[in-house]
Amino acid sequence: MAFMINIHLPKPEKLIEHQHKLLSIGSCFTEHIGNALKEMKFQVLQNPHGILFDPLAVCNSLISYIDNKIYTKEELFYLNELWHSWDHHSRFSHTDPEKALELINASQSEAHRFLQQADWLIVTLGSAFSYKLTEDVQQTALAIGNSVANCHRAPAKWFKKHLSTIDEIIAKLDNTIHQLFRFNSKLNIIFTISPVRHIRDGVVDNNRSKARLLESVHHLVNKFDKLYYFPSYELVIDVLRDYRFYDIDMVHPNYPATEFVLDKFLQTHTSESLQPLLQELKRLTIARKHRSAHPTIEAHKQFLKNHFEKAKSLQVQYPYLDLKDEMEHFSKV
Repeated sequence: MAFMINIHLPKPEKLIEHQHKLLSIGSCFTEHIGNALKEMKFQVLQNPHGILFDPLAVCNSLISYIDNKIYTKEELFYLNELWHSWDHHSRFSHTDPEKALELINASQSEAHRFLQQADWLIVTLGSAFSYKLTEDVQQTALAIGNSVANCHRAPAKWFKKHLSTIDEIIAKLDNTIHQLFRFNSKLNIIFTISPVRHIRDGVVDNNRSKARLLESVHHLVNKFDKLYYFPSYELVIDVLRDYRFYDIDMVHPNYPATEFVLDKFLQTHTSESLQPLLQELKRLTIARKHRSAHPTIEAHKQFLKNHFEKAKSLQVQYPYLDLKDEMEHFSKV
């Protein structure tokens, strides 16, 4: 008897390799997957604007990387003792506007260079809702009616909530994809929809939002070559389908759920011959995170030595991997 719906995940013709550069962008679920890929020594740059949820914000950020946009102080605004950018996550906010600009523009430059050389772009869309500035907004260079990537806890009256139509989402993504392929002709794009439910929108409106994202993405995947869809949303909502796979907020997938999705992603988008190496790297990461209660005993010193030798052996065997941090960590005997 089957106790779980199975989703067929065919391997695409093009697979991800360690020598490839991966830019990941989108919702907080992007960062769970991106961090795991980094730990397995993939070359990942994630969310140069910080966490983004809606397609308009994702597209605007990607176009800014293509254009190598440099932000100015006039594009920042002051609120709650901090300088912010409407285009960026609060991790770029600062008490000093020059410091905020320094963080933003350094990230812009890095993203421009990385995207120019990237082999893969992984886009995780979270919501079809966007927030547009109203006439009540203060201290901003953005025009009234422009959508923002982050509200920065500004007064609600500064924004008008908008559920993008399928046509609006397709038009924005379509234009951005054309620009991306002109900028970097070797780029491949994987779209996925975040399984995190935006319950603040209400259950019904969350489902409407996800449905619009799904329909838009599938339209584009069917239209363009080098576009792929990975079913993160379906793996959590339809395969796992149980509250035990959610965090205490009943909204965010927990560790077992994200590990399940990551395993499926790697099985789908990397070669079978790569799987043993990925498992070795995963074990090395787990060992590195281990904190001994008695770091001076011989057993722990032998533990460090064994894993140093393992990291050294992998570095020799796979010279394109960067394992110097692991070898430095395990050399502290």
